[in-house]
Amino acid sequence: MTPSLRVRYQTIDVAQHDIHLCTLRDKQQFSDPENVAENLGISSASWPIFGVVWPSSVIMANHMLDFNITGKRILEVGCGMALSSHVLNKRQADVTATDYHPEVEHFLIRNTELNHGRTIPFERADWADDKSELGKFDIIMGSDLLYEDEHIALLATFIQNHANEKCEVILVDPGRGRKNKLTTKMTEYGFTNNHIKPANTDYLQEHFKGFILRFER
Repeated sequence: MTPSLRVRYQTIDVAQHDIHLCTLRDKQQFSDPENVAENLGISSASWPIFGVVWPSSVIMANHMLDFNITGKRILEVGCGMALSSHVLNKRQADVTATDYHPEVEHFLIRNTELNHGRTIPFERADWADDKSELGKFDIIMGSDLLYEDEHIALLATFIQNHANEKCEVILVDPGRGRKNKLTTKMTEYGFTNNHIKPANTDYLQEHFKGFILRFER
């Protein structure tokens, strides 16, 4: 973690679980002294996006509270602060986290320590150049992932590359206008779909306009 970054400590109440997180203080933080992020194509404007807790990730974490994880290998895509992975870690799930940002792993390790959890396996993954050895998963999840149109095909292909023949995919989309195009792409890979409005979101400060996208095959 870069020393010049300003951070904050907060506790996210996810039902019976208190998840302690060290996050960026705000969305104005930026530190890339060796141009690592710049060389990966991450601009100064998008650099801090990974480091705050977004409403979509809180929705996902609550959705994972009673999700059937028995015997399932789980992958969180674009994990950021990995709130859902920490909730699943509390549930003793077999969960692996991935993200493209070079600072994510440092925060994941720090926050796993804060929550006295088991080590969460992590890999920095590039959807556009997927040479990872992550393997296949039974459940793939992610929240607020589609910022650009080009992400649609990249995400769907990445999911396809790491989905078992029988797989559940859960994505929380805040309503950026790309869910239908993603659904079309996932259908090409043999997934059925169901878009649902999350219920009982009183834990959020504002009304959530998005959907939980569920794909299954």
